[in-house]
Amino acid sequence: MRTLTLGALAVLTTSLSPLAATTANAQAAGSIFADASTLPFQAPDFSKIKDSDYQPAILQGIARQQAEIDAIANNPDAPTFANTIEAKERSGQMLNRVYNVFSALTSANTNDALDKIDSETAPKIAALQDAINLNPKLFQRVKTLYDQRATLGLTADQLQVLTVTYQDMARNGALLSVADKAALTTLNGKIAALQTEFGQKLTAGTKDGALVVKSKAALAGMSDGEIAAAAKAAADRKLPGGSYVIALQNTTQQPALSSLTNRATRQALFTKSWTRSEKGDANDTRALVQELAQLRAQKAKLLGFPDYASFALSDQMAKTRDTATGFLQQMVPALASAQHRDAAELNTLIKTKGGKFTVNPADWNYYSEQLRKARFDLDQGQIKPYLEITNVLENGVFFAANQLYGLSFKKRSDIPVYHPDVTVYQVNDADGSELALFYFDPWKRDNKQGGAWMSNFVNQTTLLGTKPVVFNVENFIKPAAGQPALITWDDANTMFHEFGHALHGMLSNQKYPTIAGTNTARDFVEFPSQFNENWMTEPAVLANFAKHYQTGAPMPADLIAKIKKAHTFNQGYALGEVIAAALLDLKWHSLPASAPKQDVLKFESQALGATGLDVKDVPSRYHSPYFRHIWGGGYAAGYYAYSWTEMLDHDAFQWFTDNGGMTRANGQRFRDMILSKGHSQDYAEMYRAFTGRDPSIEPMLKARGLK
Repeated sequence: MRTLTLGALAVLTTSLSPLAATTANAQAAGSIFADASTLPFQAPDFSKIKDSDYQPAILQGIARQQAEIDAIANNPDAPTFANTIEAKERSGQMLNRVYNVFSALTSANTNDALDKIDSETAPKIAALQDAINLNPKLFQRVKTLYDQRATLGLTADQLQVLTVTYQDMARNGALLSVADKAALTTLNGKIAALQTEFGQKLTAGTKDGALVVKSKAALAGMSDGEIAAAAKAAADRKLPGGSYVIALQNTTQQPALSSLTNRATRQALFTKSWTRSEKGDANDTRALVQELAQLRAQKAKLLGFPDYASFALSDQMAKTRDTATGFLQQMVPALASAQHRDAAELNTLIKTKGGKFTVNPADWNYYSEQLRKARFDLDQGQIKPYLEITNVLENGVFFAANQLYGLSFKKRSDIPVYHPDVTVYQVNDADGSELALFYFDPWKRDNKQGGAWMSNFVNQTTLLGTKPVVFNVENFIKPAAGQPALITWDDANTMFHEFGHALHGMLSNQKYPTIAGTNTARDFVEFPSQFNENWMTEPAVLANFAKHYQTGAPMPADLIAKIKKAHTFNQGYALGEVIAAALLDLKWHSLPASAPKQDVLKFESQALGATGLDVKDVPSRYHSPYFRHIWGGGYAAGYYAYSWTEMLDHDAFQWFTDNGGMTRANGQRFRDMILSKGHSQDYAEMYRAFTGRDPSIEPMLKARGLK
């Protein structure tokens, strides 16, 4: 997942009227964020940053950018690309510096103080976005240039920045009447505050929803290392001796469900996951979901769209809600068939083992793992000893980037970090020049949002002369002291995925911030990340990192063969839960403005029931009350993007396969034509230029074993 930094934020707005006085009172001339960091690559100096620095710096940054925008809008000279568009691209540097760091910490290492600041400043940041997008003088200057664009002699990237700027301002309300602009400002302010509140409640609910057990026997099936980690998690929470804690992951399914032999423990863990945000307590998010869905529909109507999904997709590669929905529905018949077949097989297995019940979501992964072992002689416990996390990172993820793009990596111990779990690497290009910094934060913490993501502390732009400072965050289970740092096959795949986002940011080669790096549509930004997953099983890469943590012996060829053979196993669940979530997202955001607030659980049940999928046994990857992607993570009406970009991923990999595979020349072509381009071109045109064709869904269906 690519998280949205300030430069990529959708317009989230509130009234700006009280802003000027507030920011004027809060300015701090000595703010650590007032000027660029003096560390290498302008990396944030976490050794000097205090929690109390953020709020005054954010407010000062807002005031600075407002003044910069006012100067552009009120410029008496006729508009030119330099004094309007390029000047706008240069604005907001201080706010970007502080907000890139602040948003990283509120996601990965938050606390009560940061959450309070987030709640107080989110509406003010949103107000600034409105003040920019709805500024009539600024928009008139942009429109004048846009109307004259054919005669201005602009370069291709200048024309793209002008076009994107005009279209973004127009679709976000610049053409509205004064009264409608005021209404939009109010709506977006409420949305900004509710999204922040949703994220905070969900983080707290996920922490509080952890399963606590008092008996080691209840954890039968988990490895010694996993049990030790559960004991440590309990100790960290200061629970009585003999307690164990299984913390919740972001998703509906929990990793331990595939190994726990005690059915009561499985049921309890699944229930904890499913109900984490619907208990009627302070962390219940259902009222927020109701209001967010309604406010977004009202916003869409104000902007001239029938529903929020139509608004959200209007600047995406898919373009329309019907295109995205139709794409997902193409897969439903094959998925539903696979789900019914798989459920029947699991029920047969349960019966042969003496079970007097049929499979349910809490049982599915446990029995599918038993079936996997029986059918493929494959036990996930056989795999983990070959996946020591540092080895996967340095000799797998980094090695693949070296082979494809010529990059090299060196650990830096002199760069301050925001948590001891974080490691920093300097990235050099093929010619030895300094390219980027990369931060790696792998372990789950109670004050970290669930899931995995990438973002930037510093963005690449030749206009401002900055090089990328990128980070990846995951939520793997940290081993207890003295235990090896072994991860699962899926965890390793996540590392390759998130590093694909990192490559998209690090290999950006654009002048203007608006079109640089990962500032792309949601249904394109996941393409480089999912594409990068392919290299995990490339023979040369796998042989370089899949080595036993004790002996250094390579992963046996027969084990690799089993893994590959089992690759398409359980796709009815693995892909089914994702497609269900994507369809649920689109259902929520297809509500018209006239629709009343929905009963969240009833709406979800009806929406999923209409998909044709087996949602009773294979629930959505995210239940509406904890669907962070769409209610607090910038993916509203955009969760389909993971599957859409998977189509691009497999189709592009097919091009590699047809043209010599993992070669330095092919990697350079992908770097030059995709990874470096940002949003400097139309996405479909960019893709066709690389492959010579429009993408096809066929390679994806084949890779998933559905065709």
